[in-house]
Amino acid sequence: MTRNTLIVLAFGGSALLLAGAFAFQHLGGLAPCAMCLWQRWPHAAAVLIGIVALMLRGPALPLLGALAAAVTSGLGIYHTGVERDWWEGPSSCTSSGPGLSGLSGSDLLSVDTAPQLVLCDQVAWEMLGLSMASWNALWSAMLVGLWLLAARRA
Repeated sequence: MTRNTLIVLAFGGSALLLAGAFAFQHLGGLAPCAMCLWQRWPHAAAVLIGIVALMLRGPALPLLGALAAAVTSGLGIYHTGVERDWWEGPSSCTSSGPGLSGLSGSDLLSVDTAPQLVLCDQVAWEMLGLSMASWNALWSAMLVGLWLLAARRA
């Protein structure tokens, strides 16, 4: 495969994963937790890097794309560990955090200040025993490989 084909596959994969996340949110009604949102940013960066990498030669941009994919894969692994109670997650978005304890009845009923109730340690959807965070980690790790192959062909 050519360098440009690998780049298109790599940033296209990030674009598809990002589109899937938005589809689950807006069509499927599954609101993302904070860690889910963290995993989206590196995909957005990879798409932008990929577009620029098609115009500029050299290994630097594909290596940046690989870094972006590795970051979101790592976040997916971390999120999976939080979901499976392998380690603690951020107290701000797990059931071990402050929860609703600081909120009054009017806070809970207010539409304007509705609390964020999506917890990072709860699996909202899974397929074949893997959560969305786990799937993101796996697919993103494969994208790292595509980016690295593109960097070698620079």
